[in-house]
Amino acid sequence: MTSNYDLIAIGGGSGGIALAQRAARLGARVALIEPGRLGGTCVNRGCIPKKVMWCAAGVARVLADAADYGFDVERHGLDWSRLKAQREAYVQRLNDRYARSLADLGVELIAEPASFESPESLRVGGRSLRAKNIVIATGGRPHVPDVPGAEHGITSDGFFELDELPKRVAVAGAGYVAVELAGILHALGAEVTVLVRGDCLLREFDGLLGDALAEEMRREGITVAFHTEIASVQQRGTLALTTCDGRTLEGFDRLLWATGREPNTEALAVAHAGVTLGAGGVVIVDELQRTNVPGIHAIGDVTGHAALTPVAVAAGRRLAERLISGPADRRLDYENIPTVVFSYPPVGTVGLSESEARLRYGESVRAYVSRFVPLYHQITRRKPHVSMKLVTVGAEERVVGCHLVGLGADEILQGFAVAVKMGATKDQLDDTVAIHPTVAEELVTMR
Repeated sequence: MTSNYDLIAIGGGSGGIALAQRAARLGARVALIEPGRLGGTCVNRGCIPKKVMWCAAGVARVLADAADYGFDVERHGLDWSRLKAQREAYVQRLNDRYARSLADLGVELIAEPASFESPESLRVGGRSLRAKNIVIATGGRPHVPDVPGAEHGITSDGFFELDELPKRVAVAGAGYVAVELAGILHALGAEVTVLVRGDCLLREFDGLLGDALAEEMRREGITVAFHTEIASVQQRGTLALTTCDGRTLEGFDRLLWATGREPNTEALAVAHAGVTLGAGGVVIVDELQRTNVPGIHAIGDVTGHAALTPVAVAAGRRLAERLISGPADRRLDYENIPTVVFSYPPVGTVGLSESEARLRYGESVRAYVSRFVPLYHQITRRKPHVSMKLVTVGAEERVVGCHLVGLGADEILQGFAVAVKMGATKDQLDDTVAIHPTVAEELVTMR
């Protein structure tokens, strides 16, 4: 039996759902293929449950500061099971909301795996599905290094399955997931060591961010060990880690691999459609999300471009509009995409790093930097700093980069991302009246 559609989305994560919803609203007959829980990584094993845990860690930090503000608070520990149950109930509500929305829009949800039969058709269960436009939105999964004993570690997926807070954790990695989960675990009471293969955290961002974050993590009591790569893992009651330079690190209850992600493309049989894959299995696309095969597109993490939920959503909606109703050049602009790392302290960044700006613009680049203890911590025993950098270009000092680490960075960045997107200059920021006393005011008063 063959079923025909205007558009088929393979993958029910943020991008696939946004694509299917927008296409259906525009009058298309749409099928969405997702054998797992709706919402993909973001809703089930990423952004949403991670942010819940980050908020819990924030509560723990406020409780730690309470005495400095005159409150006599008794702490009786964390009920991990209750927190997990509350988190999972929220995730389930989101799963259900997506299902209702798709049903209301007339999108056919097919809860089985799919593979290509040809450029125009997919095999799903016992059915053959055909569509003029097929979109690959299968996302990615955590990468696990190929080292002896790697199976003794868990990934971010395993983190959300934990039934109790581990006492001593090693986190291997230097990116988003590593620093976020390290900060959460430490704030909730674990002893945390972050093992970094290279010499910095967040190496794809402006150097200020990784350096300042490492300093603040160490100030909080997290061990950050650079030039430390795991060669093997042994289970000896607790975990023992042997490094590539011959050291042995012992006594860990958990090892958390946070060494990147890889695309979910193996099961799709894209060779039957002639789709070209790049390094690591990413789907190669152009600026219009098109693969090398007419009618087959890809969005989101599976493409290897800006692996962020809002990017997948925006790309999916724009693609649906282009395919169903036009205009023919409707697409996502991948320049100046803001992002936040929910570490402790949080990191926010948009635009070019200082080094990227100098490579592109040379001597016309000027950077402004500020570092200070925010008012909230002026009367606490903890003294974390806020660090900021504005990167400007040319005589008019157009702001091409804004980089923050510290209290409030996660919420501050959105507004300044608009300014960077619109091409604001340093003079225009300086001419804006500051909101005092805030962390954000420093961005319009920097000298």
